[in-house]
Amino acid sequence: MQTSGKKTSRKKIALIGAGNIGGELAALIARKELGDVVLLDIPEKEGLCKGKALDLEQNGSVLGYDCRITGTSNYADCAGSDVVIVTAGVPRKPGMTRDDLLSINLKIMRNVAQNLKEHCPNAFVIIISNPLDAMVYECAKVGGFAKHQVAGMAGVLDSARFQLFLARELNVSIKDVRAMVLGGHGDTMVPVTSYCTVNGIPVKQFISAERLAAICTRTAGGGGEIVKLMGTSAYYAPASAAVAMAESYLLDQKRLLPAAVYCDGEYGIKDLYIGVPAIIGSGGIEKVVEIVLTDEEKGMLGKSVAAVRELVEVGAKL
Repeated sequence: MQTSGKKTSRKKIALIGAGNIGGELAALIARKELGDVVLLDIPEKEGLCKGKALDLEQNGSVLGYDCRITGTSNYADCAGSDVVIVTAGVPRKPGMTRDDLLSINLKIMRNVAQNLKEHCPNAFVIIISNPLDAMVYECAKVGGFAKHQVAGMAGVLDSARFQLFLARELNVSIKDVRAMVLGGHGDTMVPVTSYCTVNGIPVKQFISAERLAAICTRTAGGGGEIVKLMGTSAYYAPASAAVAMAESYLLDQKRLLPAAVYCDGEYGIKDLYIGVPAIIGSGGIEKVVEIVLTDEEKGMLGKSVAAVRELVEVGAKL
């Protein structure tokens, strides 16, 4: 049997940034066979893109997945992508806060958004680059994307860290721990302890208030803890978290996930991308879900909103 050309009906996922997270994203997407992958970075790193792409395609021969992976520095190769995941930017180094990255990564994000506007105007865009909430806002504004088209990956990752720390503290399976983190992706994030459960049982029945508070503090500093240990940002868990969001969109799973999405009055928040629970399906961000928070959690979310808004306003002046 003879076939011709490279045309395929498979979905197309573009990954902007071929560093540690970009490579892991490509590997996960390929193994799940969610679609074909375009791995893009700046011209100076085109060889890295092509090398990783070839390595991953060869890996498919071993693991048995069908996925065409293209390495490139040309945004035209991303044309028609169903999903775009953006990791481009300078990673955190020891001693740096996410806010320190603002002036550097803002310029990079503006360039990325302009190219996505030209080549992928209809894609569902997931941002990983830090400082996360400000980068999502900038990408949506510069790219001209509708509010349902753009989201930031933070809540899934922060919640995963929270769930792990709780599972280890309680010596239970991580599969049975459910927890959610809202707010900005930084020191002001809000671990929502009132909704933490172990197989439906409130976690507060298993742990003291002091230990729970300590775990919340560790969760808020979870990214910095890894940077201090490795000398660079995490990439395994962030990639998995972004793929969970992409998979929910591509397969119309309609998962309820915490993500940095546009708020237009929900939780009393206007004109801001920040971490809240949302339904992700084939329509992108299909619904922002408002949950009942305690007075303490409301206060913490208010502080987080103020911090994110201040960062966005600083970015607007750069």
